[in-house]
Amino acid sequence: MTRTPATLRETPWHVDILVSDGFVLIEVAAIVDVIRIANRVSAQPVFTWGYCSAHGGPIESRCRAFVNTDPYVDRPTADYAFVIGNSNPDAPALSLSSVINAYTYRNARVFLLAEAASRYIAEHPNAELAHTTHWENSALLRERTGVFDARNTIATQHGSVVTCAGMGATIDIALSVVGQHISAAATMTVADIFLHEKIRDFASLQPFSGLKSTATGDRELDKCLDLMQANIEEPLPIQTIVASIGISNRSLERKFRAHLNTTPNTYYRELRLAKANNLLLNTSLSVREIGMACGFSSGFSGLYKSFYKITPAVMRRQRRQGPDAPSNSAPNSAPETT
Repeated sequence: MTRTPATLRETPWHVDILVSDGFVLIEVAAIVDVIRIANRVSAQPVFTWGYCSAHGGPIESRCRAFVNTDPYVDRPTADYAFVIGNSNPDAPALSLSSVINAYTYRNARVFLLAEAASRYIAEHPNAELAHTTHWENSALLRERTGVFDARNTIATQHGSVVTCAGMGATIDIALSVVGQHISAAATMTVADIFLHEKIRDFASLQPFSGLKSTATGDRELDKCLDLMQANIEEPLPIQTIVASIGISNRSLERKFRAHLNTTPNTYYRELRLAKANNLLLNTSLSVREIGMACGFSSGFSGLYKSFYKITPAVMRRQRRQGPDAPSNSAPNSAPETT
């Protein structure tokens, strides 16, 4: 879609931000602050924005911050629409096919972030299309369907719809939007104000995609992390891993201590527990099935409780009964879900 430079357009470009209860605040902040600062560094305001929801009124984020919204309209006039994730890809409020169509019909570009992208993918299965969502959601879709193969990029565009990883990558997506309407120098100034060192394009891989571990700067250690991540259901013995890498057990132990302040066995076990916790909170798989899927043929509940200080069954029940505020008894190292 060709965009008109701001200097040739009399009215600002308008952005609608679509939210539902439990929305992810960092995604809203990334969009609003990028376009707000783009206005600040430009000679005249380039963008306006507003918040929308199914029924209008105040909408509460996961961290209890509110935004005031207008209700969806049948004929939106926005140039862009961002649908914010809300930590639950099954939330009915994310089922927005008719709303999305209302925007795209009027040539707006629609960005679906994280769980919103996952819901769109689930409702629009098409083997010929490659979509993107947050790597956690990709893992859940694969677990549920067995066929979904995300690109693990930060965004993928198909027509007027862009599926996105969300979270911190939302800054890159917002910068790509403002970059179509302000100069390259002004766009870099916005990025510099954010202390955002590099603007990633849509094809950039997510730093941790569920398939590619975050780089440590050590080639052998990176290869070890890749092997562990690729072998969750049937864990490899550490001896097999070191043989594959071509280093000694002692050398691998030193690398883990130096870079990650842990041991290979502890890291591997906690990596599998983190995957198990994700499945526990976001799927209907039984506790036993989750244990098997994460390489715990026996003793899963005991290991889970020793790490999270709560049994899997109780954790799942508590999350279903109320907001997913962290438990005071959970260790600081317990992973967060998006």
